[in-house]
Amino acid sequence: MTSRKLTYEYIRGLIDGEGSFTFTTSKRKNKVVKIPAFQIRMNIRDKKLLEDLRDYLELKNRIYTYYYPGKDGCKRDPLAMLIVREIGRLRNIIIPLFYNKLVGYKAIQFIEWLEKIGNDVNVPSGYKFLYILHKNGHYLKRNKFNQDSQKDIFG
Repeated sequence: MTSRKLTYEYIRGLIDGEGSFTFTTSKRKNKVVKIPAFQIRMNIRDKKLLEDLRDYLELKNRIYTYYYPGKDGCKRDPLAMLIVREIGRLRNIIIPLFYNKLVGYKAIQFIEWLEKIGNDVNVPSGYKFLYILHKNGHYLKRNKFNQDSQKDIFG
């Protein structure tokens, strides 16, 4: 088997096609709460790739597997999903990795996500700090994700 390298640029491309910047929603004390989240969902056959991506980014999140049967009667394979909702990991890893590095619709989705974090009254106040950092230009500064490096994903 040929050794392949995982890079930040490869991860950005993968997220461009398979990832999303979204919110998980729950109800607490009759109030809707929206937690900012980054997620990537793929066929179960790519679970190892998601594990490698998680490890490369030094995330501690688990990879979830689940089966969604749908309502149309089609046979579907199980899915694997990495989801990041923790404010520290969003602030220090996810946002700096993608900030001003995406193109096309995913770049628009990313900026709209940051704006919603700051402007949606249902987002908890602690997450508003992510929006403040965005507006103050914090993520434009040099960070470790601006210099691409390679790591062997097969050990």
